[in-house]
Amino acid sequence: MPITVAALRETAAGERRVAITPEAARKLRARGARVLLERGAGAAAGFPDAAYADAEFADADAVLAQADLLACVLPPDDAAYARLREGATVVGQLRPYGAAARIVALGRRKLTAFALELLPRTTRAQAMDVLSSQAAVAGYRAMLIAAEACPKFFPMLTTAAGTIRPSRVLVIGAGVAGLQAIATARRLGAQVEGYDVRPETREQVESLGAKFLDLGVSAAGSGGYARELSAEERAAQQQALAEHLKSVDVIVTTAAVPGRPAPKILTAAMVQGMRPGALVVDLAAEGGGNCELTRPGERVEHDGVVVLGPLNLPAGAPLHASEMYARNVYNFLELLLKDGALQPDFADELVEKTCLVRDGAPHFHG
Repeated sequence: MPITVAALRETAAGERRVAITPEAARKLRARGARVLLERGAGAAAGFPDAAYADAEFADADAVLAQADLLACVLPPDDAAYARLREGATVVGQLRPYGAAARIVALGRRKLTAFALELLPRTTRAQAMDVLSSQAAVAGYRAMLIAAEACPKFFPMLTTAAGTIRPSRVLVIGAGVAGLQAIATARRLGAQVEGYDVRPETREQVESLGAKFLDLGVSAAGSGGYARELSAEERAAQQQALAEHLKSVDVIVTTAAVPGRPAPKILTAAMVQGMRPGALVVDLAAEGGGNCELTRPGERVEHDGVVVLGPLNLPAGAPLHASEMYARNVYNFLELLLKDGALQPDFADELVEKTCLVRDGAPHFHG
C-alpha cells in the first residue's frame, strides 16, 4: 500500500493558504505516494479541486482517518489530532514555542510531528525554509499596505500642480522580510533606507538601491539573527533613531526572533516625535510588536501618527505563498519518504532538529 499524504482545508481565521498544491501533488504521486485532500482544500488559494489531477478528495473525517502523513500550514485543532489515525505523522508550521498543550494532544495519538519553524538555518535547508519563503511574502505585502495607508505618494511626481517629493521610507530589520519590503518600496518609487544592527546586512541593503542607516550600534548574532542588545546599546540606538525618525514618512519594522517576544525598538515617545501623517507598519505584531503602541491586528492613532499591526500577511497572497510553502514542504518530505514509505532518518540533522514529537513522546523542549 502506498503511503497516503494528506491535507485539510485550513481553518484558522483569515487563512487562505494550502499545504499541498497541484504541483506538489504531482511530485508526491511521482514518488509513489497517494495524495488525499479535503474537498475545497485549495480553493481559497486559487486551486480548485479540478486543478488536482493527481489527488483524491474526501471529507475531513475520511482524510484524517486515512492519512499516514498530514501536511498543514498552521496547526490543526485538537479535534483534528484526535481524529488522526494513531501513529500518523504531521508536518507544518506547528508553532512549537510554548506549545505544551499541543504536544500533549499529539502524544495522545502517539503521533510524530515535525515543526518546520525548527529547521536549522543551513545552506542545505534553504529549499525547505518556510520561515524565509513566507517572510518574503510578508515583506512584500507589508509595503503594499504601507503605500495604501500612507497619506502621501511614494514616488516623486511632476504634475501641472507642481512637483511632489517622494516619501521617505525606513525599513527596520534587513532579514528576508525586510529586504523584500525594501525592494518593494524601491519599485514603488520611494526614497528608501534600511537599518539593521547586523553590519553584514549593509551590502544587501545597498544592493537593492537603498541607503543603509548606520546608528553606530553593531550586534551580529548566530543563526542569521541579531544578538540581544545591552542596555547601553539599546539606549544609544533609540536616541539616534528617535532623531532620525523626525524626517521619516513610513516605517516598516520586521525585527523578530522565533520563540521570543519581538524586541521593542520604537517607544511611544519616539512615535510622538514623528511628523503628523507618518505611518508605522509593524510586521512583528504577532510577537508583541517592535513598537510599544502596536496592537496585534489593529490600527492605532497616536498624535497624528498611525501604527498598524497586521497579522498573517502571507495569507493575503495565498496563491504564490502556497506555491512557495508547498515546495518547501515537499522538499522536506523528500527526507522522510523512501521507496514510497515513510522512513525518517533521525540521524539526519534536519530531521532530528525539526522533530517536535516522536511516536507521542516530546522531542523538543522550547
